[in-house]
Amino acid sequence: MKWIAVDYGDSRTGLAGCDATELVCAPITPQIEEKSMNRAAQAVAAVAFREKSEGVVLGLPKNMDGTEGARATKSRRFAQRLADACGMPVVLWDERRTTVSAAAILAQNDTFGAKRKERLDSVSAAVILESFLNWRRQHPGESAPETVLPQTAQQ
Repeated sequence: MKWIAVDYGDSRTGLAGCDATELVCAPITPQIEEKSMNRAAQAVAAVAFREKSEGVVLGLPKNMDGTEGARATKSRRFAQRLADACGMPVVLWDERRTTVSAAAILAQNDTFGAKRKERLDSVSAAVILESFLNWRRQHPGESAPETVLPQTAQQ
């Protein structure tokens, strides 16, 4: 199944995708540079349709102790708008430490400065997607722990 992962941010939103076998994940560039939540959701939906994605995973920023703060609340609002824009469920996935992992990956590949800034969120999305796909392999047939449905599907 083809998935797209989203690392939503106030200014930049990173995207990554996988192939139908769920084995190969890669960042999708360029990142979306959009501050409006609605326009960012529409832009992500357009990429999901273009990539022929069958599922969407959105990073959910949690505190290190597992609690949720203002950033997680904002991401949940974005998840609903994204589900409505895509017309498909959006899986919320714990994204703790993904930016740290992504920064390490970019550093190992000698990517610094402006190039790092333009790729960091998309590499973070790839880390989120890889984590989710690993979970799917370990839990065949199970539904993701938390999914947001399009509002038309909830009625």
